[in-house]
Amino acid sequence: MVTLPVYDASGSEVGKVDVDPDAIASKINKQLLHDAVVMYLANRRQGTKRSKSRGEVAGSTKKLFRQKGTGNARAGSRRTSHRRGGGHAMQIRPRSFYYRLPKKAIRAATRMAIASKLADGEVVVVDKLDLEEPKTKALAGSLKALGLEGVSTLVATSDYSSNVYLSSRNIPGVSVTRVADLNALSVLRPKRLLVTKDALELIKSHYQEAVAV
Repeated sequence: MVTLPVYDASGSEVGKVDVDPDAIASKINKQLLHDAVVMYLANRRQGTKRSKSRGEVAGSTKKLFRQKGTGNARAGSRRTSHRRGGGHAMQIRPRSFYYRLPKKAIRAATRMAIASKLADGEVVVVDKLDLEEPKTKALAGSLKALGLEGVSTLVATSDYSSNVYLSSRNIPGVSVTRVADLNALSVLRPKRLLVTKDALELIKSHYQEAVAV
């Protein structure tokens, strides 16, 4: 069981909350976490890189010089792969890097990522983040009060909050997502996970139920 302090937006401690990482994930499988992260990164690749073959580059197909009698090694077209400006021998073609792990593995990796953040003390709980209007200065001030200034942070909210999202866009290293949209990569990449109290309760209920199934 881990006891986390709960702060308000000004950085003052206003309470405590208990959460059990073992109830979210009983063990941490580093290989599964690695596989999930590699999958998400691979699926982000555009796969649009392309190179030309010797049949596609510009240049004459005429033999450079006669086969025998010159003292040079025999040579053919100037478009061959070993000559400057020639085509690639193993040309690159656009391709998709997309693939998916089984659903159970992806869900387990998400639970393990959250549990590892809790066990390592990298979760910060804030009572609530109520912004009346999109204002970067207000959110940046709250992050500074919570000791998260200049620290890569994922802000997890219980539901979509346009004001919090719009306020975070100009803060380097800060991203905002709903609890329902968490995944292993989004949780593991930043150094800190900032959750509202409602979001933490949603994490506890949702992922404990997922473990019990």
